[in-house]
Amino acid sequence: MSPRTLKLTITYDGTRLVGWQRQAEGTSVQGLLEEALARLEGAPVTVHGAGRTDAGVHAFGQVASAQLTCEHPPDVLRRALNAALPRDVRVVDACDAEPAFHARFSARAKTYRYVLRNGEILSPFEHRYVWHVAEPLDFEAMQAAARTLIGTHDFAAFRSAGSTSTTTVRTIMRSEMSSQAGSAFVVPSGDLGDVQGEGVGDPTLLVYEVCGSGFLRHMVRAIMGTLVDIGRGRHPAGWMAELLEDGRRSDAGATAPARGLFLVRVDYH
Repeated sequence: MSPRTLKLTITYDGTRLVGWQRQAEGTSVQGLLEEALARLEGAPVTVHGAGRTDAGVHAFGQVASAQLTCEHPPDVLRRALNAALPRDVRVVDACDAEPAFHARFSARAKTYRYVLRNGEILSPFEHRYVWHVAEPLDFEAMQAAARTLIGTHDFAAFRSAGSTSTTTVRTIMRSEMSSQAGSAFVVPSGDLGDVQGEGVGDPTLLVYEVCGSGFLRHMVRAIMGTLVDIGRGRHPAGWMAELLEDGRRSDAGATAPARGLFLVRVDYH
């Protein structure tokens, strides 16, 4: 029987996971999916992901592909997978794809989102999903610096020491900062106004969203760490352009915590 190519769209809370990729120890998204699919297939299954999210990184729309011979319809496979997977990993869509489809190599663009809470108090309901920076940040400077990244550039200054990519040149189609007041979670109205973000420090949610044809390991988190340095006033917004020109990782900001990063979407057209 000829194998079929299955395309999966997955969402997960990466808090307790070692990331997408199988590791010698710890629970990975890839490992969980392969174990669940192997039980349905009756044989080992290799699952390929569009992006190798690191430990603690979350996903709204990770995409995976696998070769199967079992004849279960995609919706049956989706339900069976969700019955076997832990609650922090869900398959939100399953469909048959063209035989040549590969979740990683067929991808044309990926969108990542980084969420930062700027204010004195961090809600206990957000600490797993945002980076908390208490001191005031210059949002306009961060916004201007983010726009500098649009286009094709050498991102060597934002490359992790463990990266094995042969080139550090990447194309960014969108790079923007936005802000909103209040909580990321809905709570009852009335006497809980302070919980909704109207209390001490007027906390603000800062969201950085970037879309590109590809990303280096830890690239988005290094960019976010650099944007926060600019927001703190340690460097002007124009420093971002200098980093792209000089290409030294030691000059850029620290790598932001994994918990604020989300893989939002993978595009294939």
